[in-house]
Amino acid sequence: MPSKRRLRWVAIPLGIAATVALAGCSPTELHGFLPGFVEDGTAATNQTDRVAGLWVNSWIVLLAVGIVTWALMGWAAVAYRRRKGQTGLPVQMRYNMPIEIFYTVIPLILVMGMFFFTAKDQAAIETQWGDDADVEITAIGKQWAFDFMYAGEDDDLSDAVWTMGVQAQADANGDIDTEKLPTLVLPVDQKVHISLQSRDVIHSFWIIDFLYKKDMYIGKDNSWSFIPTRVGEYAGKCAELCGEYHSMMLFNVKVVEQDEYDAYVESLREEGNTGDITDAYDRLGNLPGTTGKTSETDSEEEGE
Repeated sequence: MPSKRRLRWVAIPLGIAATVALAGCSPTELHGFLPGFVEDGTAATNQTDRVAGLWVNSWIVLLAVGIVTWALMGWAAVAYRRRKGQTGLPVQMRYNMPIEIFYTVIPLILVMGMFFFTAKDQAAIETQWGDDADVEITAIGKQWAFDFMYAGEDDDLSDAVWTMGVQAQADANGDIDTEKLPTLVLPVDQKVHISLQSRDVIHSFWIIDFLYKKDMYIGKDNSWSFIPTRVGEYAGKCAELCGEYHSMMLFNVKVVEQDEYDAYVESLREEGNTGDITDAYDRLGNLPGTTGKTSETDSEEEGE
């Protein structure tokens, strides 16, 4: 009983100290110093909190496991150290059933628990809006930039508008003018569905503050559904080594109000960037059914 009282009096101040410490943390610290959050805790998308929570809670569990493991290792090293005057080997034990059950069951529970929460969050993040999306966008990776196409009414590609990007250009000092990077414009608080494609090799579409990235393949379209929840500008890049100028495969993301988004789409239409985005820059033409043709121009030349 006295030992239990002592443990209780130790646990109470430790709990109070932990509560005070956590209460004094900023949103950045509470989210594991991950990007995507501002001082008031507002996340960049409806999924950012979920990703950050999975990351932070996983580290808390792993740290707790590490502390217990290190403590047990230290205790065993001290409690069962060789005393002065002792010789020979210590008493050997073939097994200890309670301990063996402990170190079998506890890791199993931890693994199953982490798998459950990971699978649950992954299922939510990977849920696609489908026909319920407010905005349909196609992002196309190429060496070494991105193209973006915004679908028209009822996903009619004949009414779509697009913009084609070029890779980042560094000046003599190695600085990059971010204003000239490809820019993806998104409306805030709207259901966005992005189809991810590639023109040549495997790329990876990564919006850093959104805490999400996904590969872009030849012949296999990926997709991503989310809701941007905060107006602002964000950085994006390719996260898959895709060639010599991979580091220059950068893009901007601007989350704007709906009227500004509509104005941007209309400006692309006025520039004549309408219809299905051209495939003239697709470098590979060896997909099933293509017979080696990479564009309509190739077909016309063959006909001549």
